Amino acid sequence: MEKKSWYRKIPKVDMLLETEELQAAVEAWGRTPVMDAVREVLADFRRLIEQETDESILLDVLENLPADIFRRTKKICSVNLKPVINGTGTVLHTNLGRAPIHSEAAASISKIVSSYSNLEYNLQSGDRGERYSHFEELLCRITGAEAAMAVNNNAASVLLVLSALGRGGETIVSRGELVEIGGKFRIPDVMEESGTILREVGCTNKTHYEDYEEAVNDDTKLILKVHTSNYSIVGFTKAVPAKELAQLAAQSGIPLVEDLGSGVFINLEKYGLPHEPTVQEAVNNGVDIVCFSGDKLLGGPQAGIIIGKKIYIDRLKKHPLTRALRIDKYTVAVLEQCFLEYLREEKAVKRIPVLRMLTESYEEVRKRAERLEQLLKEKCLPAEISLCDCMSQAGGGSFPETEIPSCGVSILPEEISVTLLQERLRKLSIAVIGRVSQERFLLDARTITEEQIPEIAARIKQEQILDKERLTAKGGEL
Repeated sequence: MEKKSWYRKIPKVDMLLETEELQAAVEAWGRTPVMDAVREVLADFRRLIEQETDESILLDVLENLPADIFRRTKKICSVNLKPVINGTGTVLHTNLGRAPIHSEAAASISKIVSSYSNLEYNLQSGDRGERYSHFEELLCRITGAEAAMAVNNNAASVLLVLSALGRGGETIVSRGELVEIGGKFRIPDVMEESGTILREVGCTNKTHYEDYEEAVNDDTKLILKVHTSNYSIVGFTKAVPAKELAQLAAQSGIPLVEDLGSGVFINLEKYGLPHEPTVQEAVNNGVDIVCFSGDKLLGGPQAGIIIGKKIYIDRLKKHPLTRALRIDKYTVAVLEQCFLEYLREEKAVKRIPVLRMLTESYEEVRKRAERLEQLLKEKCLPAEISLCDCMSQAGGGSFPETEIPSCGVSILPEEISVTLLQERLRKLSIAVIGRVSQERFLLDARTITEEQIPEIAARIKQEQILDKERLTAKGGEL
């Protein structure tokens, strides 16, 4: 194959810009992104000429250059962060954005974030206000704390507390609570960054009250208790309850800080889940400062929420790091909406999506799975479609050993592989994400809403997801 002749066949940019496809692209998105796409597509084609020996492939690519440039331009100008349908059964799926919020709450929030607001403006006095004021009283009412604030995530809340209250002195932590969470976030590293000195006590599996008591000295600034929400040590173990540590902290004049990790306001045992320490329990146990995530079991936005005694929260609010770690108006709006739901537990369990998915009965989930199975079978798709019992999980570092009985729809394609089915669903404009179980593709109905069911079925049919050949209107594989 004569490569030079193929290089000569590459059309000039002016000729490409005169094609119908690129004229439409320029009109829709402007000349600059179209030119970027032209350069990228032509560069790809030159590399293909260098590597490819089959001239029929090169000819096909050459004939479709305008269409490829149009698609590349559309991709350049399209938003990359998109909604997806979570059929994995993992409720707090970190890669899929963790906790979704209720659609009515989102609609209410849109009115706030699309206009000016009283974010830091006191409408009663006309003076400058505080962004925490929109949810602080509400949060204190729910938890029983004296004061509250929030930063951009729970790692930030721990960093702020240690920096403001522990810098230059020792912070006592049980060796069994020096946790690591996702992204290699480790308690010892955060402590070092904050300027406090780590004072380990006890052993990996056992820490006694006397270990803490003996570690307290004139250099002690804090006692830190970390809830191991993302793993469990079983067997020959012992940990000192927060209530006992609170007594030691009070006697020593040292603040007790508890990092609850996930954070939850409702006792989930009544819904069949294991006991998870609630924020209210920590406050009642006498903990001075409690930190927890907003987007895990709480079911709100990404945030690090800090509650506790006013004397300490006031110091945190004035610390220089607070400015760097503060939440924006979007987070403030979502937090306020989320906390309002918790004024009535029965309302929160139904309206906060995370709580609804975690507490929903198997029978309710099965009804949705049956609906999805029925719609898929009605489409007469080239696949074996069946109802399938499965296990869901909380995810997000919560309830690490707990599996929740669930039900979903299992799909075994007749014409394509399960891997290709996964890929095609992942590349839809609204991606459908599931999991492979026993060499079949599984959509777990626990994390799929009623409204999403007809959309899934329609997309699979209309976009020929299960067909061996998927043709566009102009021909060619999608």
